[in-house]
Amino acid sequence: MKTKKLLALLLAGAMSASLLAGCGGGNTNATENTDSNTAENTETESDLAYVQEKGTLVVGITEFEPMDYQNADGEWIGFDADMAKAFAKSLGVTAEFQVIDWDNKVMELDGKTIDVVWNGMTLTDEVTSAMECTNAYCNNAQVVIVPSDVADQYQDVDSVKGLSFAVESGSAGMAEVQALGATYTEVSDQATALMEVASGTSDAAVIDSLMAAAMVGEGTSYADLTYTVGLNSEEYGVGFRKGSDLAEKLNEFFKTSYDDGTMMQIAEQYGVQAAIIEQ
Repeated sequence: MKTKKLLALLLAGAMSASLLAGCGGGNTNATENTDSNTAENTETESDLAYVQEKGTLVVGITEFEPMDYQNADGEWIGFDADMAKAFAKSLGVTAEFQVIDWDNKVMELDGKTIDVVWNGMTLTDEVTSAMECTNAYCNNAQVVIVPSDVADQYQDVDSVKGLSFAVESGSAGMAEVQALGATYTEVSDQATALMEVASGTSDAAVIDSLMAAAMVGEGTSYADLTYTVGLNSEEYGVGFRKGSDLAEKLNEFFKTSYDDGTMMQIAEQYGVQAAIIEQ
């Protein structure tokens, strides 16, 4: 299929993984009971201890096939969802999934309504400065979605600048459209952006290439849509609260699951194996 060949080209051109180490630290207040307070602060600041004590890892997500989406029984599945379940199990806790407003993901983390953002999240400077992020685990790109019957008119960046776009609020796709100087409407998630194009409310959308491969084109839910122009190359990571010790714990899990083949088995189940970054 033409769309699959395009995805392969986009992924082949994606940046190689860079090891992103977050910086964390806390302030220690001197008191007469220094030893007691230090022990208390250490316990308070450990996200690992916090998650294990409550018995759940609350994962912030949006509807994003093939990373996080619901099956016919309402269970959250996908590459990210299945990896999150496996990671939670390795900690001795249960993964719970919470749909969030993507624009408020840092607020959700800091307010402890969620413990982690694990949803095909692009490692931008803004993200890595606000969260404790893991190493990159997956390549991706932002691509333009248009109706198939007009796709031949929109084969390069200049040709799409005059279109009106639907983009997920606060997303990497929104940043790319802003860089184009194009008109856009913010929507709640990438799935809604596709609906806007399908209904004719917007001329085009910009979404993740991995989602585009799963959701548009022949044999998908949006057979009358296709993707044309790749706007960038990027990498996915997972984000925790700033200073969280869970980020390094997940890096260790990524390495182990890559080495023993678990990560690639899950990736093959959802068709994203070509995008996985060696750990």
